[in-house]
Amino acid sequence: MRWLPVLLSLCVAGFAAGGGQEAAVAGEATETTAATAAARKARQNYILNCQGCHLPDGSGAEGAVPRLNGFVGKFLRVPGGREFIVQVPGVAGAPISDAELAAVMNWLLAAFSNAELPPDFRPYTAAEVGDLRRSPLVDVKRARARLVKKMEKL
Repeated sequence: MRWLPVLLSLCVAGFAAGGGQEAAVAGEATETTAATAAARKARQNYILNCQGCHLPDGSGAEGAVPRLNGFVGKFLRVPGGREFIVQVPGVAGAPISDAELAAVMNWLLAAFSNAELPPDFRPYTAAEVGDLRRSPLVDVKRARARLVKKMEKL
């Protein structure tokens, strides 16, 4: 099961066990509203901090800016890839909080590369992102090439 359908089903159905009770319906509405607001905020942060280079559809610019769409999720399938995509200097140095960056990473993975995510994908947390972004990469091209080579063997 992929992460995006699970997230969407939670947004639509809420976390209530059912039964049609008023409290359950109110809980569903609150959960759906919160999930929708969080996704909207993550997308907004992508627009403000990432879209200028990676473009609205995540296609990047061949030879200059790596594409996200249909690809970025593959990094999570190889050792070191999960860390890499947060430690890229443009990501690590984004002027948003660790929690906001974790939300952006989770949103963009689901929006642009859901089909490429590993079956055991677990969303980034603020604590994980905070730890990773304290050590941004120096030689991004070399690290990326090494990871892409690993991906090709899958």
